[in-house]
Amino acid sequence: MSVPATRFHRVLLVMERSALALGLAATLVVLAAVGLKWAAQGEAKPLAYEPAVSVQADQRDWGASRVKAWRESLKQLAPPPLATLRIPRLGLRVNVLEGTDDWTLNRAVGHIADTAAPGSTGNVGLAGHRDGFFRGLKDIAVGDAIELSTAGRVDRYHVQKIWIVAPSDVWVLDPTDSPALTLVTCYPFYFIGSAPKRFIVRAARENVTASGPINR
Repeated sequence: MSVPATRFHRVLLVMERSALALGLAATLVVLAAVGLKWAAQGEAKPLAYEPAVSVQADQRDWGASRVKAWRESLKQLAPPPLATLRIPRLGLRVNVLEGTDDWTLNRAVGHIADTAAPGSTGNVGLAGHRDGFFRGLKDIAVGDAIELSTAGRVDRYHVQKIWIVAPSDVWVLDPTDSPALTLVTCYPFYFIGSAPKRFIVRAARENVTASGPINR
């Protein structure tokens, strides 16, 4: 049985309007999701430290054994990070864990015992492997910016000095008169075996700002 023309047109009109409404609703959902993503990226991510240890994207310059050790470290659940270290010019972004044992330095950058805690006033000491997360320090320069993000704040530093010292020169971790950050790794960067020297980066704190919400 055929459908009258007027009724057929009404059915088509209802179908068109329904399709239009569904399409509009889907568009609104997509736009809302994109908007939330932009808001999160634009407001929270640049300033908040990250609960999961993040790794610099390019590991092509890492030692093969270091990449393997990092992958092995992922099999164990990491404790909550103390902070996130970021050196924009070097493309480095990595979380900071407490301690300098093998597992910690395979997984992240480690906070050196008996130095100021990240986010506090004093000389904050951080250690990393020369063939892993701190490989990029070979290209660091005086004046480079460094960010250390903790819950609720971002400490911003600028590199003041770079030293090459003996392992016994632990004075580089002594308390300082003003807030400072000291990065420590082995040297030379491409030395085969146990490196005989230490590469030290000293940065002075410039300012502190409040961070955005923590991404938990």
